[in-house]
Amino acid sequence: MSFPEGFLIGAATAAHQVEGNNIHSDYWAQEQMPHTSFTEPSGLACDHYNRFEEDIRLMAEAGLNAYRFSIEWARIEPEEGKFDDAEIEHYRRVIRCCRENGIEPLVTLMHFTSPVWLIRKGGWEAESTIGDFSRYAAYVTEKLGEDIRYICTINEANMGLQLAAIAKRFRMMAEQAQKNAKKAEGTVQVGMNFEKMMENMKYAAAENAGIFGTPQPQIFVSSRTPEGDILVFRAHQAAKAAIKAIHPEIKVGITLSVHDLQALPGGEAFAEAAWDEEFRQYLPYIEGDDFLGVQNYTRTQYGPQGQLPCPEGAELTQMDYEFYPEALEHVIRRIHADFTGDLIVTENGVAVSDDSRRVEFIRRALEGVRHCMEDGIPVKGYCYWSLMDNFEWQKGFSMTFGLMAVDRETMERKPKESLKYLGSQRC
Repeated sequence: MSFPEGFLIGAATAAHQVEGNNIHSDYWAQEQMPHTSFTEPSGLACDHYNRFEEDIRLMAEAGLNAYRFSIEWARIEPEEGKFDDAEIEHYRRVIRCCRENGIEPLVTLMHFTSPVWLIRKGGWEAESTIGDFSRYAAYVTEKLGEDIRYICTINEANMGLQLAAIAKRFRMMAEQAQKNAKKAEGTVQVGMNFEKMMENMKYAAAENAGIFGTPQPQIFVSSRTPEGDILVFRAHQAAKAAIKAIHPEIKVGITLSVHDLQALPGGEAFAEAAWDEEFRQYLPYIEGDDFLGVQNYTRTQYGPQGQLPCPEGAELTQMDYEFYPEALEHVIRRIHADFTGDLIVTENGVAVSDDSRRVEFIRRALEGVRHCMEDGIPVKGYCYWSLMDNFEWQKGFSMTFGLMAVDRETMERKPKESLKYLGSQRC
């Protein structure tokens, strides 16, 4: 089966991870701290801010027809209530460059990073953030909405509780000297450095207080309270209403981080509870959305005692989770059982040094997408993570997810065979 006309096949990035010099953001501030949990600062990142035209052209030449990228809130509104018109014009150029190259822009408004001023007000546990995010969404829509057909409000809105659970598990492991942090880091679909976070905790508290006014700033990728978790979804709903009030034709959705949760005999109750926490509990807040962004990288298995480690002898990625592209088909089917709207795979990818394994991952993942579509599931697109090797948050530049390599000295782009392969799948 070939993908139908109009099916989106593309790649994804996040502003902070590729643009460089995101100086007004919370992440930038934390990267500069003496006792930071980041292995290295983002700095120039991939200089995508200045090289976006080249990057988009390379995508088009390879045959891709979609680009999911984020607009950086900290650039657009570096001070509370003060918008930077020059920065909104930058993103207008990015969007128009996509159009000129036959690429559909899928815009994300918030991909983990926030303005420092927002975190000083209480961040993603503060009621005021709902109004602040809605105001930002309205500004972007008013300025750029005529050229946008798809908006993802918030990236991986369910990440906070996942991180809270993993941080708790890590603390338990850290208390036992014979165990270490690596296994915990491999259970979350984002580059976290829990070991270094624990080592630096007492020093970082004072440094955070100096920057954000609190020893425990509530950035988006923080261990979330249940109230803060729902606040994120309320912010999504408010932003969606603001967008629709200005351009009702724009398709609006959110993206969620979902694992393929598999139960071995005796693990059924654990797997069901985990799926409720990871996905089902959010259904009331995404009901009526135009689409849902599905983000999956691997599976998690459960036995009679709870979560299990990766199977013995399993192939592991650089992120220490299992190479398992079949997970994508499984989560699409399971999501569709509860959410009957359109689905777009907004992230799916693998960090490996051998690009032939990346090609194999994409081949098997897309085969699963085709199977879902053959059964009538409304999957409208697939965006591989990531367009280029980039800044994988606290893990720095060591994780190679990209369809293109980036020379860290010259910033030269080196397309990989996987980019060509992905583009060829449109036929």
